[in-house]
Amino acid sequence: MMRLALTTAAAAAAVFATALAPQAPAPLSYVALGDSYSAASFVRPWNTDGCGRSEQDYPHQAARRLKLKLTDVTCSAAEVRAGLLGPQSELKGPPSVPPPGGWAPKPAQIGAVTTTADLVTVGAGGNSVGFSEIVETCVKRGLASFGTGTPCTDHYARGGGAAGLDARFTALETDFTALLKEIRTRAPHAGVAVVGYPAVVDSSAGCGWGSWHQLGTVAKGDMPWLDSVERRLNTLLREQARRSGAVYVDTYSSSTGHGVCAGAEQRWMYGIKDSLTGPGEQSDPPSELCRSIPARGEACTVLHPNLRGATHQTDRVTEALTALRASRT
Repeated sequence: MMRLALTTAAAAAAVFATALAPQAPAPLSYVALGDSYSAASFVRPWNTDGCGRSEQDYPHQAARRLKLKLTDVTCSAAEVRAGLLGPQSELKGPPSVPPPGGWAPKPAQIGAVTTTADLVTVGAGGNSVGFSEIVETCVKRGLASFGTGTPCTDHYARGGGAAGLDARFTALETDFTALLKEIRTRAPHAGVAVVGYPAVVDSSAGCGWGSWHQLGTVAKGDMPWLDSVERRLNTLLREQARRSGAVYVDTYSSSTGHGVCAGAEQRWMYGIKDSLTGPGEQSDPPSELCRSIPARGEACTVLHPNLRGATHQTDRVTEALTALRASRT
């Protein structure tokens, strides 16, 4: 009887001690919004619902490093208006070839932001200004000029494309203002970071005309203008972050020298057609258009960060989220 009493007392003491012991804090909730640069499209392994969201994108890598509870709704082809603020019906994968009937539309990413969010990152805007369409135009005009002159610059900076590009930047400014305001409304206590774009064409040194592992038939004379478009976009995002009280994450400055024209070991950016990076054997059967490009490569990766690039983005985003997390304590 005495032994039973002692055992019961010991059990009660253990329960009491457990109740008094400090409990590990619950992980902070982190919501990631953005486009293919945030989703690390074409970095294996990715999901197959049309968004091409990689398990190696900076939201996943940063969440693992900082032990955060992640909600990642980033999606390739997402625009600020059609994707983040509103539903997204245009999906481009990977997989680059959609299933029969196409992919189901995605709800507005902003729906993932609630009062429970502690940290929010948003990386978008490139699709809103039509960066991929600009590159396509530069490829075609560079081919027509046999790589001479500045045919794309002439079209967009001084020709018929100038007004349309300016209008897109104006619309993006309005949409991004609305996006950050909506994030603040939905998650008033969350730390918010706006993630800029890494260097794509910061230098033309090392690029060869007709190399699809780089910029294909874009004229070398047009590369400085392409870089200026990206810098203009990053300037807009930085200013939007400042106005809203968010943190701006500069991934451009620390990635210069690692753009698409850099050597193979220094390149953090896929070319227009390239071999895939990331763990695993996942592949992306090319579309008919992609197969017509006369170059080796597993996929038409069209100027996206490779695994090195995604990890570099993670470094910068992790620094920002660490600071935001510290400011909450």
